[in-house]
Amino acid sequence: MSEHEGTELAERLNHLFATIRPHGGHEYSNEHVASAITQTGVTISQSYIWQLRKAKKNNPTLKHLQALAGFFGVPTSYFVDDQVASRVKGELEALQREQARLASAVGGGEVRLMAMRAGELSAERRKQVMDLLDVVYRLERAEQQGTTED
Repeated sequence: MSEHEGTELAERLNHLFATIRPHGGHEYSNEHVASAITQTGVTISQSYIWQLRKAKKNNPTLKHLQALAGFFGVPTSYFVDDQVASRVKGELEALQREQARLASAVGGGEVRLMAMRAGELSAERRKQVMDLLDVVYRLERAEQQGTTED
C-alpha cells in the first residue's frame, strides 16, 4: 500500500471505530478489538491496531483486514474499494440516525417506565397494551395528517 492508501486505510478504520459502538455508547478500545479478534484465532495486538489507525503501518495482511472487517461487520473490500466504502459509510450514517431517533424516543422517563411496567405483565396483557398503543398511534398519525379516523 502507498502512503496515501495507508492514510485512507487509517481514515476508514477510524470511521468504523467512531461509528460502530457497543451498547454502552463509548468507542471500542484498540485493546477490546484486538482481544475479540484474537479470540477468533487471528493474532493481532492493540499496538498494531493503533499503528494502523495512526497510519504508522500501512500494509496489513489480508487476514488482519478480514478480521477487522469481521469484527465491525463490514465487507473486507470496505478497506480497499472506494465504492464499497462509500456505500458502507452511507449505511452507517443511516444506522446512526435511526439509533439517535430511537435513543431520543426511549430517552424520556415515561417511555422507560411504560416498558418496565409492560415487562411485568402477562403475555396476554402485553398484547392488550400493544393493541391499545396501535389504536392510539393510528389516531395520532391521522391527526398529524389533518384527518380523523372513525
